[in-house]
Amino acid sequence: MNFNIPNWLIILGGIGQIFTALIYPYIRHRVFDWYNDVKQLKPLNQEIAKTYGRYIQGLNFSFGLIALLITEDLKNQTALAVAFTALIAAYWVGKVATQIAYYPMYQIPQERIFKIGSYCMNALFVLFAVVYTCCCYTILPDITTFKL
Repeated sequence: MNFNIPNWLIILGGIGQIFTALIYPYIRHRVFDWYNDVKQLKPLNQEIAKTYGRYIQGLNFSFGLIALLITEDLKNQTALAVAFTALIAAYWVGKVATQIAYYPMYQIPQERIFKIGSYCMNALFVLFAVVYTCCCYTILPDITTFKL
């Protein structure tokens, strides 16, 4: 079966990932009251939590930028394309699994906008996981042709 992920789907994933990076501070502040929770930690742990938050935001933005700028290269059946798509896929599959297993959705404020937002964000995470997993999968059959 020869299946090819359309560029527009990868681009949509890229735009969505950049969106998640840009909306991340608002969600932390307004939805989760994250900053007040972090203030209860010891100073070093506060900085570690903030650093990891920036890592997440940076990865989301970077993955989105990669998808927008080198869309075709993510599909070109090179070892680097497999590595990048596998990394992005693993990141989002891990995010979805973590979201389901560890993040109880009942802790989200019960305002309608936040409920709808949580479903939309989870739909985006699933979209990212599916798009990049499929993208990686479609170029894996040609693994013997990699130029190292």
